[in-house]
Amino acid sequence: MPKIVECIPNFSEARRPEVVDAIVAAVESVAEVSLLDRSSDNDHNRTVLTFAGPPKPIAEAAFRAIKVAGELINLDEHEGAHPRIGATDVVPFVPISDVTMDDCVALAHGLGARVGRELQVPVFFYENAAKSPDRVNLAKVRKGQYEGLKGEVGTAEQRIPDEGPNTVSTAGATVIGARDPLVAFNVYLTTDDVSIAQKIGKDIRHSSGGLRYVKGMGLLVDGHAQVSMNLTNFRKTPVARVVEMIRREAERYGVGIRHSELVGLIPQEALVDAAVWYMQLDQFEKAQVLETRLADVAQEGLAAQEKTDFLDEIAAGKPTPGGGSVAAYSAAMGAGLVAMVARLSIGKKKYADIENEMKEILAEAEDLRAELTQAVEEDAASFTAIMQAFKLPKGSDEEKEARSQAIQDATLYASEVPLVTAKGAVRVMELALEVAKVGNANAITDGASGAEMARAALNSAGYNVRINLSSLKDKEKAEELLANLKKLEEKADVIKASLQLVLEERGGLEF
Repeated sequence: MPKIVECIPNFSEARRPEVVDAIVAAVESVAEVSLLDRSSDNDHNRTVLTFAGPPKPIAEAAFRAIKVAGELINLDEHEGAHPRIGATDVVPFVPISDVTMDDCVALAHGLGARVGRELQVPVFFYENAAKSPDRVNLAKVRKGQYEGLKGEVGTAEQRIPDEGPNTVSTAGATVIGARDPLVAFNVYLTTDDVSIAQKIGKDIRHSSGGLRYVKGMGLLVDGHAQVSMNLTNFRKTPVARVVEMIRREAERYGVGIRHSELVGLIPQEALVDAAVWYMQLDQFEKAQVLETRLADVAQEGLAAQEKTDFLDEIAAGKPTPGGGSVAAYSAAMGAGLVAMVARLSIGKKKYADIENEMKEILAEAEDLRAELTQAVEEDAASFTAIMQAFKLPKGSDEEKEARSQAIQDATLYASEVPLVTAKGAVRVMELALEVAKVGNANAITDGASGAEMARAALNSAGYNVRINLSSLKDKEKAEELLANLKKLEEKADVIKASLQLVLEERGGLEF
């Protein structure tokens, strides 16, 4: 299964479509990231985007969107019904496929550090990514909104950002976190009396003694009283239960439910559960849903389908996969050989004293193999992102500036991806040296071959880093990345020399 993370950032703008378009373009400039939904509410003056993809591209897309939003949204001029603390108000990461909550927490912390450092935007972490208990709840972090934060940031412990400066620009602050799937759900009442919606919001929300996993408040939207909610765990507090409680509470005030709406996306499971509850399908099985069964059949067929040979893809005469992808694949093969030698050493009496060491090496080698295999796709995607940036419109001065910045952002990303491959390749070489030193002597040349595959990967990745850095306008950043690459190459030279000595002394090879 591919690694998939969902990101649902909320931006404090809906009334200027051109601004929202620019933020969306920033997201879509990152290949491998799919925009799933775009939802804007003029009364709230808020836009929610939903996009998904592999972890690193998702974090890159979120960063670019935060950057554009901060440049185009001035909170000193912002008005809207929904509470907000920043131009990019909140950025949650949600694990979807082959990704853990811990992975999403690490993603949130990494993005927060980058936003604070490069954009000089204060960052607070919330939900599972919170670094202190009083910041788990978003409402507490956002208390006082942007206006309150401006006068208090850095002056009290609860107002000291987790990352970034103790000052606030017109971009405000950003709250970044990791959480389970959330249902943003609004119920409109048959009245314009907002006080009724406010009372119901208080009655149903958990913090006021209502339903667990429900956050709610009352607003006036489109001339109708609205109960605005976030359902943070639809499995433990189902949507149907929330709707029925609102219905009963509304009847107390002589009103009813006019209609309801979703903001963004909802898991299919939540809708099926609601349908099962209302239809009283006590013997229901999810396999009875036609679309679910068709999806299962399609997945079975996809798994059985023969994949196109990677060598054929390389030789196909297309820009991708190219040298960077081949580098990552070579390093992954090197990691595979290290894993092989480790496995051949585990369970052997002769190597019992180093079995624990081999198990640790095996675990790390397999992690590296998975990461480097993913980097094959990420490298191709980084090149595609540059091509997409070049296709952005350039009619006006603003469009030219946005296009130029998108090209530079994509170029930096395309430099960083092969550098990550280079780091992984050097680590593979280190592990290969270890298994050659003490692992199964019958497989010593397999370990050495793994090191050579990794060294080739380092060389190839280095070419890609250098060619992309030559187009980077930020020369200070380019010099920093090039210096990191050179350190890796120097380290690899030392490892190779050490490996040759091991092969001569332990393997009896002559050079």
